[in-house]
Amino acid sequence: MRQPDEQEIAAASPALIALGSNLDGDAGPPYAMLRQAVTEIGNSIGVIAAQSRIWQTPCFPPGSGPDYANAALCVSTTLAPAEILQRLHAIEAAHGRARDARWGSRTLDLDLLALGELILPDRATHDHWRDLPAVQQQMRAPDQLILPHPRLQDRAFVLVPLAEVAPDWVHPILHRSVRQMLADLPAADHAGIIALQQAGLP
Repeated sequence: MRQPDEQEIAAASPALIALGSNLDGDAGPPYAMLRQAVTEIGNSIGVIAAQSRIWQTPCFPPGSGPDYANAALCVSTTLAPAEILQRLHAIEAAHGRARDARWGSRTLDLDLLALGELILPDRATHDHWRDLPAVQQQMRAPDQLILPHPRLQDRAFVLVPLAEVAPDWVHPILHRSVRQMLADLPAADHAGIIALQQAGLP
């Protein structure tokens, strides 16, 4: 894994990345897929500043497939958002990710949740996708990168591991920290989320 020079470190921004898998892939079962993805993210995107444990989480939407293995990373990177997304998609594709159905089962799912305090493409667009009714969320996907991820504040399976790597990161629009957004969710949303103590990231 290449180490950045001092200039790169000074210019780096923290990228928050969510990882998920609920299908076996070329690296093995879901937790092994996440371990492999961590190595590749470190090699191609930046220095991994913090990484969560792997968590077992109920499939979303409920009943749509096997339980997931989920994790989160904080990565120090000098890459632009579009380049980060392109490299994440390349890692997914290399491990057999097929985008056949919205919220379908997958060998590997890598989401760029946030890049520092950046809002993309603008506040109005972010508000539109964040406030989209649940029924439309399943039918529609944005055709451009939205940052922060418009659904991160609603999903315990994202916030639980994210709270291990960036608990004090503050959403630049909602002005709530990861810790606070997780506390805002109903207790039922946490049900079934279990730390896989013996399968932590390397």
